[in-house]
Amino acid sequence: MLSIGDFAGLGRVSVRMLRHYDAIGLLRPAHVDPHSGYRWYTADQLSVLNRVLALKDLGFTLQQVQAMVEEKLDIGELRGMLRLRRAELAAQVEQDTARLALVDARLRLIETEGHMDTGDIVLKQIPALRVAELSATAAGYDHPSSITENLSPLYPRLMELMEQAGVPMTGSPIAYYRPAPTGPGDETITVHAAFPIGAAEVSGAGFDVVELEPIEAATALHRGSMSEAFRTGQAIATWIDDNGYRTSGPGFAREVYLDCPPGEFDKWVTELQVPLDSTTIATRGN
Repeated sequence: MLSIGDFAGLGRVSVRMLRHYDAIGLLRPAHVDPHSGYRWYTADQLSVLNRVLALKDLGFTLQQVQAMVEEKLDIGELRGMLRLRRAELAAQVEQDTARLALVDARLRLIETEGHMDTGDIVLKQIPALRVAELSATAAGYDHPSSITENLSPLYPRLMELMEQAGVPMTGSPIAYYRPAPTGPGDETITVHAAFPIGAAEVSGAGFDVVELEPIEAATALHRGSMSEAFRTGQAIATWIDDNGYRTSGPGFAREVYLDCPPGEFDKWVTELQVPLDSTTIATRGN
């Protein structure tokens, strides 16, 4: 038999934790000395301890773990649950990595505030555009991972549907966003993935055909990952303020993906287009 200290060491847990498991009936020692009260365990109990720890790492409470241990889950069930938890943790790491990159980008932006270069902002007339598009709902602008997760899969699906319908794309992919609240305090948005198309009639193809209105917009090229696009967006905002313009309203900015090498996000080239209020344009024109 194994002393509680040796059992704890082999199981990589604390003696205090083993005493707690004993107290709640989750993992009782194989033998307790009636005189000293000292706890002893068998090697076979390590398999029970491993199941307890694995289930805890899956996020279950000790009460839930106890119920499952007593049901004697087989190795296949445990393996499946652990694989699921591993996938969840991997997704969390990816989200945290993206969030860390965003924090770094904001820190760099803060360091350059006050001397932000707005020399590359161009005022453009963007004509009306007919597009094929698919849309989805994302958690909001403060959840960039949700935007990416919901927007990115739309493009390959849209390309597939367009190919099936025999509708060719006539320009670069576009993204734009619209507020989509379902109630007070809800900041969800609808993300739109679009490709410009010609004038051919389209029906029943599984995607929407939308006429995007003509706009006059402050535009700039953003080079690099879209996780840092807000830096270019804020340069555009500074230019708009400095030149006495006003934006046309929330949720009307567009992103035009001019060059997007797969997997090489640092090499992406995207044009950001921020529509301007027509009355301020007219005033500035005078």
